Amino acid sequence: MTDVRFSATRRLILQGAGAVALVGLGDLPFPALAAANDKYPEEAFRAKSEADAIKALYGKSPEPSDKVKMDAPEIAENGAVVPISVTTTLADVTSIAFLVSENPVALVASYKIPAGTLPSIANRIKMAKTSNVIVVVEAGGKLYSANKEVKVTVGGCGG
Repeated sequence: MTDVRFSATRRLILQGAGAVALVGLGDLPFPALAAANDKYPEEAFRAKSEADAIKALYGKSPEPSDKVKMDAPEIAENGAVVPISVTTTLADVTSIAFLVSENPVALVASYKIPAGTLPSIANRIKMAKTSNVIVVVEAGGKLYSANKEVKVTVGGCGG
């Protein structure tokens, strides 16, 4: 048999530690709550081409940059789950977007990056067929990009 006094004491200690941790988080800003008030970029997510999606999302074109590092496979065996990640050394990053030029809808994902956050995103995206994957990073009011062709052997968007 277990000692009931020890279990009760342990339970109280864990509950108290959880309460202290939650109270301690009260001083931290919660950017996710602010992001919930942002307007959803509906027009950008409906755009058929990457140029139209970038224009709808940002209103200007990006310039290629070697400070935007994208990691994506050269060959994706299954277009339904293509791992992709991006990191950058650019300062003041405010957003990162993933686009796939040959998808039925070009914009795959768009992220707002809160101030003081490490600008690094990893995701699994869906690709219809072999295509260029474009990453757009907004930093300091300017747009920067990187792209890479990913060959898809089995399509993920109805392919």
